Amino acid sequence: MSDNVNLTNKNSLFSEFSKGISKENPVFVLLLGLCPTLAITTSLANGIGMGLAATFVLLSSNILVSSLKKIIPDAIRIPSYIVIVASFVTIADMLINAFVPALAKSLGMFIPLLVVNCIIFGRAEAFASKNDVISSIFDALGMGLGFTIAICIIGIIREILGTCSINFTDLGIDKVFLSKTGSFSISVSGKNYDIYKSALVFISPAGAFIVVGVILGFINWFKILRRKKGE
Repeated sequence: MSDNVNLTNKNSLFSEFSKGISKENPVFVLLLGLCPTLAITTSLANGIGMGLAATFVLLSSNILVSSLKKIIPDAIRIPSYIVIVASFVTIADMLINAFVPALAKSLGMFIPLLVVNCIIFGRAEAFASKNDVISSIFDALGMGLGFTIAICIIGIIREILGTCSINFTDLGIDKVFLSKTGSFSISVSGKNYDIYKSALVFISPAGAFIVVGVILGFINWFKILRRKKGE
């Protein structure tokens, strides 16, 4: 009997974790947090930095909200959540400025704006305030990982198409991978022929909408195919 209960609990925790990556991905399914998603995903480095910062804030605030849910009065519930989230955002902002100042400069105001990020505040209100600490931890990790994966995918597509390179200097890694010439080329009989030249539109706001729109279109097309196959 106890084995069945433990198995059920493990399955439940895995479900809480995995839903944020696929079924309830905050960017590709729920369409939440699109403001920072569109603004900072000009590079993979930005996506990694923002994803880790958001995951830290999400995890920390979920733990604290779930721990204090019986203590915080309903009348001041929302202001309390704002104070909790703002405190962890401040910590994340200070750490990024201290250890990776180049990344902090690149992300700009979007780290402080995590205070009002609908993903973080929504999980605190909709999940952490109604569930135990362990479930809240798995929910935060799943949502944070799902958000990080989404913005990293968008960031790497935009960076490769926009600059033909992947630059990690903002993360303190002084290397540029792929092409340094702004184009991809092949060599035939000693001559180089460009097969693709960087399109700067992809690292502009318009490029963000194009990339996100194509990804969402592909996801919807895949869902339709699966639905038809199931029928």
